[in-house]
Amino acid sequence: MLITNVSIIGLFGEYDYNIDLCGQLTYVHSPNGYGKSTIMHMITAAFKGDIKYISETQFERMDIAFEDESELIIENNNGKLLIQMSKNGLEIPISPDEMEELAPVCYIGPERLVVKKKDGHIVPALESYAQELYENINSAKEHSKLIDADLKKIDISDAELESHFRDIKAKLDYMAATGIKPTIPSGMRLPPSRYELTNYRDDYVLFAEELDNYLESNYALAESIITFVDIVNSLFIGKKIEIGANGKMVVRLDNNSSLPLSRLSSGERQIIIMFYNLLFHAGSNALVIMDEPEISLHVSWQQRLGSLFNDICRVRNIQMIVATHSPQVIHDKWDCATELRFKDA
Repeated sequence: MLITNVSIIGLFGEYDYNIDLCGQLTYVHSPNGYGKSTIMHMITAAFKGDIKYISETQFERMDIAFEDESELIIENNNGKLLIQMSKNGLEIPISPDEMEELAPVCYIGPERLVVKKKDGHIVPALESYAQELYENINSAKEHSKLIDADLKKIDISDAELESHFRDIKAKLDYMAATGIKPTIPSGMRLPPSRYELTNYRDDYVLFAEELDNYLESNYALAESIITFVDIVNSLFIGKKIEIGANGKMVVRLDNNSSLPLSRLSSGERQIIIMFYNLLFHAGSNALVIMDEPEISLHVSWQQRLGSLFNDICRVRNIQMIVATHSPQVIHDKWDCATELRFKDA
């Protein structure tokens, strides 16, 4: 469910802002000190149910409006919060757990070169994400066996079933570049012939259900890997990243030698980290809060970000709010940009 507006009254005791959002991708910009990053944190905290952060921020009221005309209303009375959902004129108090259920949120902040592990240790983000991807790929490969499904009596013609198998085959062929593929049971052919569909219909209906379940579990990972590699390599110059057969992320120079991930430039690491988060941590229908994507990036890369963000929003059906100081990031999308102005205070 899309957010349509965010309004904040009394931020830091002096700023009032009314931010209209532009569909799936909105840019927010302002001079330093106007509270742009704080607002990004507040929106994130609202959808994580992080009432501690919200209560420790100086403001009077924040309203978040949704496309179905409902609103999340948070009032702050000296650190004591009143949190309600408003719909059709009715205001109902909600809990932090219920706030978390409103929308999945992914925050990509400016200090993204490191991450905090569950045990409290701070580690380089690139190292952590490379290991995470390695583990996810190998887990998918280890679970290549199809899981038995129950035969469902479905009203589908042989021609429709044949077409469905062609779609399944196309998706599996696409996934094959990542090394993620199912183990096809002995005696089953993909795609099956019309003769096989006619004479072994129940077996192939069951087979299609098992493959559908496999795709539901693994297709998003494979698609993310392929998209991630394509985006990063469209930006890198003189090198490219590869995901090896063993699931390891490798940097390959044009002379075919390899380069450790730790030797990438700051800008190259920023690109990998940003798009890894977007493609692997922000699920479908998520809200993504991106703060200062321009860090360490050349102007030519900054100008490319908007179209890449827009494509990901469209394909993944996510909504992004991008806070930036860079006009190059906004580029030619000023109709989807909102400036926080002092006069709003």
